[in-house]
Amino acid sequence: MEFLKNALNYLQGSSEIAMLVRLLLATLAGAIIGAERGRHGRAAGLRTHALVCLGAALAAELGLFAQSIQPNTDPLRVAAQVISGIGFLGVGTILVKGRFQITGLTTAAGLWATAAIGLAFGIGFLSGALIGTVFTMLTIICLSYLEFRLNRRHRRFGIYVELTSVTFVQEMTAHLKECYLTNDVQITPPRSALVAHVGVEASIHTKDTGPSVTDVIDELNAREGVAFSLESI
Repeated sequence: MEFLKNALNYLQGSSEIAMLVRLLLATLAGAIIGAERGRHGRAAGLRTHALVCLGAALAAELGLFAQSIQPNTDPLRVAAQVISGIGFLGVGTILVKGRFQITGLTTAAGLWATAAIGLAFGIGFLSGALIGTVFTMLTIICLSYLEFRLNRRHRRFGIYVELTSVTFVQEMTAHLKECYLTNDVQITPPRSALVAHVGVEASIHTKDTGPSVTDVIDELNAREGVAFSLESI
């Protein structure tokens, strides 16, 4: 235990070997997180996460080095820019496939967490960096399974309904809220571009034993004033 304590104290120092080990650990931690993302075919994989973690650690090291030259310099000034700047990289991993289909949010959040882990390694906060790495991996792997189990019990899909007249909008909105418990109803221009027609889009939430997309479309098509309805993506 005493040896481990001394080793941690040494790695928190400013020697070249300590900085080398911290950068190596940061790269390894980023690679571990990125390997999981890469295994699922995400755009930001092992190399991206490793470079983000390494770059963040190096930015933290740069702040500490600047303070050693000019004591009045804020060592976390450079590190603070990493937290805000990493958002631009994260945005590039987010894809909007449709109104109700967005992918890449977990990868973007993982990149942000990886940058924070790299900063922790860079300033020598090794215990926090290691714990952060473990918790990040647990969140990505274990909670994804739990999320899948929970989402499997519910269905979510978008529905577009085109009405023949604006007089049916209030009735259709009330029907959607009452039968399908949706609060996300929007009035849109008609997709058919026919005069007097009006569109209604809604996000439908049902249980796995509830009506399917086809059932909802058939039920809506049978209502008065509905020109047609279809799944909205």
